[in-house]
Amino acid sequence: MARFEGTESYVATEDLRVAVNAAIALERPLLVKGEPGTGKTVLAQEVARALGKRLIPWHIKSTTKAQQGLYEYDAVSRLRDSQLSDAKVHDIANYIVKGRVWEAFEAEDAPVLLIDEIDKADIEFPNDLLLELDRMEFYVYETRQLVQARQRLIVLITSNNEKELPDAFLRRCFFHYIRFPDRATMEAIVEVHFPGLQQRLVREALNVFYEIREVPGLKKKPSTSELLDWLKLLMIEDIPPETLRSKDTGKLIPPLYGALLKSEQDLHLFERLAFLHRRERGG
Repeated sequence: MARFEGTESYVATEDLRVAVNAAIALERPLLVKGEPGTGKTVLAQEVARALGKRLIPWHIKSTTKAQQGLYEYDAVSRLRDSQLSDAKVHDIANYIVKGRVWEAFEAEDAPVLLIDEIDKADIEFPNDLLLELDRMEFYVYETRQLVQARQRLIVLITSNNEKELPDAFLRRCFFHYIRFPDRATMEAIVEVHFPGLQQRLVREALNVFYEIREVPGLKKKPSTSELLDWLKLLMIEDIPPETLRSKDTGKLIPPLYGALLKSEQDLHLFERLAFLHRRERGG
């Protein structure tokens, strides 16, 4: 049985590798939770790449219905064709639009199916997919057809914890929470994306990054992807490490802060902190 050990472009911690391989062995969907930017969606891409499988992504929106992942019956097109006396109107199969789950079931080689951000959808969405993902089959009532997966899929489901998922759904999944990377893991991630980057710059940038994440009252903590964007900008603008380490009371807001602070509220918070810091020092 194929095992996931991470890839050269994705740093997978040991507990994450164990979770992926356990879900594969148990033939259960892997439900991955964690704050935005911890690599949940990228995980599915890397699992597919590492195992030599095709990735079929299904990105969920607030308006997405479970049925859309299976199929949709295009009644409007059929009505229009009937008015035009089109011959294909007599075969209802011409108006069945296959969804991502059907596409995955039909694939020759069992793919990796990503159901991304499942918590964005209606609360009933997960339960509406229970049997289909469990049995790897569903019924098309319009054509009286039973669609069965050629092989059991690897299913990865991500959630940002925006809403609680039903217990019945959780029981059928193997669960893993991706903790935010500690400093050592983050250094490894930076090395993967920017090999050979000046260590002093990495050290000072990580100091600033983790300090920002610990500021009380922050609306949105910067994520791994935002750190990588920031480092790229620091390199492009040739910002020296000393600038990041500066104790100047007027420079509490980091250079190129727009890569890290993504809300006006958080920027105002840092401006207030800088003002208070200057006043305490008599500046």
